[in-house]
Amino acid sequence: MTTRPSDAAAALPPTAWPPSAEDVARLITALQSEGLRVAVPLEARAGGAGPADAGMLYVEGVPATVPTSAPYVADSPYALRGEDDGSWAVYRDGERLASASPTPRPRYYDLTTADGVPYWQIALMHLDSMASTVLQTCAYWGNDDQCRFCGIGVTLAGGRTIAKKSPAMLAEVAVAARDLDGAVDATLTTGSTATPDRGAMYVARCAAAVKEAAALPVQVQFEPPADLDVIDRVADLGVDSVGIHVESFDPAVLARVAPGKARWGIDAYFAAWERAVAAFGPGQVSTYVILGMGEDVDVTVEGCKRAIDLGVYPFVVPLRPVPGSLMEDFRPPPREVVEAVYRRVVPHLAARGLSAAGVTAGCARCQACSGLGAFERSDRGIRAGRPSLPLLGH
Repeated sequence: MTTRPSDAAAALPPTAWPPSAEDVARLITALQSEGLRVAVPLEARAGGAGPADAGMLYVEGVPATVPTSAPYVADSPYALRGEDDGSWAVYRDGERLASASPTPRPRYYDLTTADGVPYWQIALMHLDSMASTVLQTCAYWGNDDQCRFCGIGVTLAGGRTIAKKSPAMLAEVAVAARDLDGAVDATLTTGSTATPDRGAMYVARCAAAVKEAAALPVQVQFEPPADLDVIDRVADLGVDSVGIHVESFDPAVLARVAPGKARWGIDAYFAAWERAVAAFGPGQVSTYVILGMGEDVDVTVEGCKRAIDLGVYPFVVPLRPVPGSLMEDFRPPPREVVEAVYRRVVPHLAARGLSAAGVTAGCARCQACSGLGAFERSDRGIRAGRPSLPLLGH
């Protein structure tokens, strides 16, 4: 289990007003490590295949998902409070740090398909992105290969989704999400299948249906297929960007937390990324890199840099333990650890001309589950001549 310094919150200095881009980046990183106490429920995502316990809000206009319901959040020094004028703000120890805007319940959640399936069981709104796990089953779930951080089966068992979403279903919901709630893209992921393409072609066909119906940019996410020609066929269906998620660059950690994925070998991910960058272009290929699972930080940063050199955007996120997963008793990593990694990765992204702003669709475009994009914006301000953001070395 991750150890935490007792003075993690105190390490953040008082915030000037209005808060700078760096203040906001550091605050979001702290919230994603410590959690946010809330007096009223936020629109949230409770489970699934990615970061869960995700209370959704905008901090000074910057999208963020933060833990709100895990037991450790009760000890967080950060609280969301209402203001006299009806607005909201984040406070620490009585000090107002930043304005906050909780997201309302999406209007399309009140709709159902003709055969009675609620739209919210087909796809959820992640702030401004419609997202869905199109196959809510996985070849690794419930056996020795299960990814320890994942909750894909928990969501299904809890009745919060259905096992298989059809292209037609997703197209119908995408139109409603666009028209009623302003969705700007769609993010489609899938549990891995036992087929050679690992489910890539099915999720790509779903993406093609969404694009045809709603004209939204779409990212699809899948494991490296056995035949890399599959990546070209995914591109041929008009998909805008892809996520092929290594989860950890530390081989020992990957073998421990995701043994099924580890059998591919990390070099298989680099081979798939190289093919994907050729098909989709630099910056349109991304990979999740999860912090807080015991990884070697230097190995992690060097893996991120190697991926960036290929044209791959490493979407670095702190572990968000999923209730019901094999890591449910873990906690997110300390803010200082996460922030130090961001500060080492951001300059390499900038040097190679990659940024979240250039990603067409998907998690790396949204950035809400990470502070990386916020630190990118802070870094761009520095290079435009504003006060210096200290970058940490090894």
